[in-house]
Amino acid sequence: MQTLLALSIALFAGLMLSRIAKKLQLPAVTAYLIAGILIGPYCLGALGVSGIGFISMADVKSYGIICDVALGFIAFSIGNEFRLSELRHIGKQAAVIGILQAVVTTLLVDAALIGLHFAMPDKLSLPAAIVLGAVASATAPAATLMVVRQYKAKGPLTSTLLPVVALDDAVGLVLFAISFGIANAVSAGRLNLLSILLEPVLEVVLSLALGVTMGLFFTFCERFFHSRSKRLSMSVAFVLVTVAISNLKFNIGDVHVAFSPLLSCMMLGTIFCNICDFSEELMDRLDRWTAPIFILFFVLSGAELELSVFTDWAIVVVGLVYIAARSLGKYSGALSSAKLMKCDPNIVKYLGITLLPQAGVALGMAIKAQALSDGGAMVAQITLFSVLIYELVGPTLTKMALTRAGEIKPEGKTSARKTDAEVETAEPEISIEISVSTDEAATEETVFENKN
Repeated sequence: MQTLLALSIALFAGLMLSRIAKKLQLPAVTAYLIAGILIGPYCLGALGVSGIGFISMADVKSYGIICDVALGFIAFSIGNEFRLSELRHIGKQAAVIGILQAVVTTLLVDAALIGLHFAMPDKLSLPAAIVLGAVASATAPAATLMVVRQYKAKGPLTSTLLPVVALDDAVGLVLFAISFGIANAVSAGRLNLLSILLEPVLEVVLSLALGVTMGLFFTFCERFFHSRSKRLSMSVAFVLVTVAISNLKFNIGDVHVAFSPLLSCMMLGTIFCNICDFSEELMDRLDRWTAPIFILFFVLSGAELELSVFTDWAIVVVGLVYIAARSLGKYSGALSSAKLMKCDPNIVKYLGITLLPQAGVALGMAIKAQALSDGGAMVAQITLFSVLIYELVGPTLTKMALTRAGEIKPEGKTSARKTDAEVETAEPEISIEISVSTDEAATEETVFENKN
């Protein structure tokens, strides 16, 4: 009962605050995150009433399976942006921008934090500074995708943004693995080239291979069903099993083998969308089905934000330097690489702003970085500090950039309700769609829609 009550309150709080956010012209993602903070351990949860709020971080993390599933569906949706027909026009641009902006961001943050290390060596260790540079490269695909969907953004900037965000995570994983290996070597006084060079490559290659395999099997299985509901169910099943498999971790000798759920599910979506002829319709139906899961994901993400990081002045100082250097790196890296590729002026001007949100992948890196013997805790705290700031401010900045680029149209006043007079004067329009199928559930294909 407490679990269902907590989830229902989380969903209700996110939805109600989204109405206030709309009045303030803020993205719904921001409202969901604030809702999570309000019902989290530092606000409503502090009352200690189980089921009404999240009373502790352990309580929030007990719902981690929802976050894993939501990230899987988000990555699967991003895979839809890698259609070969579209990549022929923007594929090279997205690849160059995705790699260069991540590398530039890592170098700038490393330079700033290593300089800060010499200014306050007792607060920020050299290994922590090195790892934080790689963490800075990661961008949150979830917040960006939700803003694009909410406002139905469309144009050159949006078409470039989503592939760049997806590629950004793959590059970030490689940069993190290399930086983490170097940081461990600095801490231990020895260099392990095997873990530095092999593990990140293995993670990316194995994740993409898993996605390709599951995507081909998914496309094969879909052929046995003609009912839309069964095809939707099959899609959900394959995303869930891909997330499950990609959470496997094991060792082969001294080599740590792991998968990235984001990369695996992204490749699953990419293969499916490029092979299956009805994928676009199915992806649209799946997006509507997953809406409540996405709301819960962001509310839970808000509840996970550690407000206690503000109590340590050293974390605040290092965090502010990290945020400033990362923001400069993302903007300048995207701007220079977009200019190099001779992109549309709006891409050159606004792409860097849309790459600021940071969450899931960065937090995953921070958790792994806690294994550092020298500075692991600081990496986690600085990442939590930056995620708190970026997740609250990033979606709004993304919306502003897309609006100024002319890819978000002003919203008119719409309502699901009509007055009696409007209903009486409206001419009825009846649309009947009939699909014939040999499947035993073919009757599910007949849909009657009465649009008034």
